[in-house]
Amino acid sequence: MRARLLYLTRHGEQDLTGHADTGSTEPDTGLPSAYAEFLAGFTTAERADGPRVTADAVRFTGPVAPDGVVAEAEPVRELVVTHTFLIAWLVRHALDAPERRWLGLNHHNAGLTVIRYGVAGPPNLIAVNDVAHLPHELRGTGLPPDYLV
Repeated sequence: MRARLLYLTRHGEQDLTGHADTGSTEPDTGLPSAYAEFLAGFTTAERADGPRVTADAVRFTGPVAPDGVVAEAEPVRELVVTHTFLIAWLVRHALDAPERRWLGLNHHNAGLTVIRYGVAGPPNLIAVNDVAHLPHELRGTGLPPDYLV
């Protein structure tokens, strides 16, 4: 068996164009230009397939059986871009907390959470909602102002 490092991050919006939240038919002009340019690179089909892909994230728990290609000691590293609630559920699961506790776990847009599923013992939280990789002006997106630190 090989350890699995699951990298989880919250995406900014369900509809990457911003239309779902506002009902607008105009592009979301509130996005930083770097984000707008990045999102423009995805097709409508890719955006539509996102919910199916992220729903599969629940299978990414536990260690991984060796595949014979990579040395067994090398951990598998996987990235899942998903909803804050799925991240909260997986963090709750890693902590073996009561099911109702996922409701109090909120994540910033693009905050990084890393869970290590080793071959022995319970999962380990390596990072939770880390936003140090983001510019200061983007570190508080997706949550109320009183969540800023």
